[in-house]
Amino acid sequence: MPFERALFAGEVVNGSLIVGFDPDDKSLLIVSALHSDKGRLVRVDLEDGHEFGVIAEDPRCDVAFVDVGRLGMEPGVILQPATGAVQAVEFDYTTPQWSLIDPGLKTDFEDINREAPGSIDLVSRDNADRIWIVAIKQSDAPGKFYIFNRDAGKLTLLFDENPDLAEFKLAAKKPVVIKARDGLELVSYLTTPVGIEPKKLPMVLLIHGGPWDRDSNDYDQEVQLLANRGCAVLQVNYRGSIGFGIKFFNAGNLQVGLGMIEDVIDGAQWAVDQGIADPRKLAAMGGSGGGFATLRALEMRPDLFACGVDEFGPADEGMGLRLFPKYWSNIVARWRRREGDVDHDENWNRKISPLYHIDAIHAPLLIGQGKNDPRVTIENADAMVAALREGKREVTYVVYPDEGHGFARPENQFDFYGRVEEFLAKHLGGRTEPWKKITGATAELR
Repeated sequence: MPFERALFAGEVVNGSLIVGFDPDDKSLLIVSALHSDKGRLVRVDLEDGHEFGVIAEDPRCDVAFVDVGRLGMEPGVILQPATGAVQAVEFDYTTPQWSLIDPGLKTDFEDINREAPGSIDLVSRDNADRIWIVAIKQSDAPGKFYIFNRDAGKLTLLFDENPDLAEFKLAAKKPVVIKARDGLELVSYLTTPVGIEPKKLPMVLLIHGGPWDRDSNDYDQEVQLLANRGCAVLQVNYRGSIGFGIKFFNAGNLQVGLGMIEDVIDGAQWAVDQGIADPRKLAAMGGSGGGFATLRALEMRPDLFACGVDEFGPADEGMGLRLFPKYWSNIVARWRRREGDVDHDENWNRKISPLYHIDAIHAPLLIGQGKNDPRVTIENADAMVAALREGKREVTYVVYPDEGHGFARPENQFDFYGRVEEFLAKHLGGRTEPWKKITGATAELR
């Protein structure tokens, strides 16, 4: 499979395009875009590798992939546990949808959704395939897990991921498709505060990382916090985001820090033009690749953004590749092909890395960093903060000495997001709960 036709899960550490063997023992079930723009579930002959049958496809998007933690990414496909036959295939253009191959599942899924609307995730089944554990997911509620008795058609709540939120009205995401300046269609998600007319609101452009990742119509704690504090939130799946076909994926090649950021900016401009966002109260915010994008957005359009929140984002891409953890050594070639040879081509690195464009950044910044981050090392953040301060820019720098790539300890999460909401309230307005010292948090202001 040529690199240019391979979907992201076939290139990333622990990712796989393989679903399994077909029950006929003569073919392999894989997700492939070799003969189509979109990733389809197909049969491949085990003798000579030719593709001879399409099981499921969607003209708008690839077969969805499921993040299974340390095991990586795998196709969103339900197999009959005894036979291995395909029963359902998940697609996710704006909202997750199941293509039901086995008509027997249709009644079950309808029974479940009748009592619990939302996206269904079949988590586990007993050996007789009569008792299921299912998860129901919505953008405006934490996940809920149920036991489903197929014979009785009965759904029983097992547990709620966060029952304390049940008394609150949370904000639902609204899928929107925004056209980029070159006409490319960007699947995006708009969230506005509950009970507030969506006009001239302070807005946070919440930018996903990766950059080869995507935003989805799922529950997001950052989104809920920001909406609760009075901000609209816009999440743009910029070019190169995964799940929207090979053409869209490859449109991100050599566009890290360039066309990808222009897409994000086009999304912000759309929100202003629609009258949703107050043009004087726009912020950029993101983690990892989203932090990098935040820095670039503030640099490329200093007139558009009032402030930015960078969570462990690389400011120098060349430094980032050179200091990648050893377990990423086998994917550095993919980074170079898709991003550019930033760790060897200094001119290209300087072109796309925010560290070398401090003069263009004027908006205040809040930067959070884990001291033990193996992917975006603290040297990267230190260099950016030093350059900003040398240029007399306003920057608040918070380091957590016991954190890595992301803030995992609840105490540190409460500490950091307390600082985030105060920072955004200062520069955008909106509600805020005054920051207070969190017992057990290890934050160091540097």
